[in-house]
Amino acid sequence: MDIHSNDYKVAQLQGNEGTLKAIEDAETKIAELTGKEITLIAYEKEHGNSQE
Repeated sequence: MDIHSNDYKVAQLQGNEGTLKAIEDAETKIAELTGKEITLIAYEKEHGNSQE
């Protein structure tokens, strides 16, 4: 899968252990509910690239 956006970039979360733990917990819960391995990807909005 190849996803491109000028409005968002992959969020850099290294060193933010609380946020990483929350994402991992959500992945685990979703996997339990669906029976499928799930990976969540965090994006952050790029400032100044919006076409609004």
